[in-house]
Amino acid sequence: MREIRTFFKYVIPSIFSFALSGVYAIVDGFFVGNSIGDIGISAINVAYPISAVLQALGTGIGMGGAVYYAISKAEKKETQARKFTAGAMWLLLITSVMLTIITFFLATPLLRLLGAEGELLSLGKEYIAIIALGAALQIIGTGMIPFIRNHGGSFYAMMSMVAGFITNIILDWLFVWIFHQGVAGAAIATIIGQGVTFLTALIYMLRYKQFTLNIPVSNIASISKKIIKIGIAPFGLAMTPNISLIIINRFSILYGGEKAVAVYSCIAYIISIVYLIFQGIGDGSQPIFSKYYGEGNFSSLREIRKLAYWFGIALSLVSCIIMYIARNDIGALFGVSTEVNIEVGQIIPIFLISVPFVAVTRITTAGFYATEESIFSYVLTYIEPVFMLAFMFVLPQLFGGQIMIWWSTVFARVLSAFLALILKSHVDRKKLTV
Repeated sequence: MREIRTFFKYVIPSIFSFALSGVYAIVDGFFVGNSIGDIGISAINVAYPISAVLQALGTGIGMGGAVYYAISKAEKKETQARKFTAGAMWLLLITSVMLTIITFFLATPLLRLLGAEGELLSLGKEYIAIIALGAALQIIGTGMIPFIRNHGGSFYAMMSMVAGFITNIILDWLFVWIFHQGVAGAAIATIIGQGVTFLTALIYMLRYKQFTLNIPVSNIASISKKIIKIGIAPFGLAMTPNISLIIINRFSILYGGEKAVAVYSCIAYIISIVYLIFQGIGDGSQPIFSKYYGEGNFSSLREIRKLAYWFGIALSLVSCIIMYIARNDIGALFGVSTEVNIEVGQIIPIFLISVPFVAVTRITTAGFYATEESIFSYVLTYIEPVFMLAFMFVLPQLFGGQIMIWWSTVFARVLSAFLALILKSHVDRKKLTV
């Protein structure tokens, strides 16, 4: 019973935090779509993967440091734990500077790479140029959240996200609907909201004396290497829906045109929140996974993981029911045309088939990187877009164009889940036998 209470104490705030991080994009899409129409929501959709890279880097670096922080704490190595905090903070700062420069000056070629041309390119560049200027707020703010969670501040981490989210909504309404600033207004609202999250997270780190940049020069390379080694997987988990988005957009432009991109924009906005909920379960469980792993308590680790699976599958089924019932209203929420809205309602049931499988994959992956099974976490993180790409090169040409783009995503996610279970069984036999 105590383990169940501990699980929900960490997981529920984590779910809300990740869900809110996904709603940032939906809020922008909602206000811009209802202000500009199909072209507006398509521009946000095409540009969003660039913005998502910033958040994913913060998540990856923060989680990489936090995993080793938790393991070191469980092993009673306090000095080592603070070194991982300092190492992560330096990596977050350096990454912020680099990504600000790259994103701002290479916005146009990056957007072209993602398939944007004409007005879509112009609006996307307008959005990304502003997002780039606030890159540090997003990267560092996101990166501090896992440390707050591992320090026992799961509820505070959630409230940091809530504060930023509410700010974003209010400013989107003000800048986009009242001042009619379009995608630029949405971008300004987003970076200010992320700034609020950054400040509230920094206040916690300073108040509890968790923020530190003090690390011996001789330790920088080894600490950074370990953080990056773990962080590659959570970075990938945060990016996978966006990698999938890029792949689906590119093939959809080829087979279905801008209409297909608009259709998937609506579906992606909604379903990505569900995927982030699953990551919330995995990353919310991470402090417990890492603690038990550091203590060598594999029996309790196995029980918490089992609870995470059941909770993830239960939430996936509830989410599928809600999305199915609301399927004919999802497009209208974003102000798209009637034609696009009708197609969203017809297509989204296909995507719902794979949702429970995604829950299994994401929780398994989180369990791997929380316990230093880095290689398996990499495999599960990046194999889904590889499967997806392979299916999309073959199936649409053989069996029906755009409809097989949608089905290719389902096949890839189901196959990834089966691979996750195979790898989990292998690790159980190797490490969790007690």
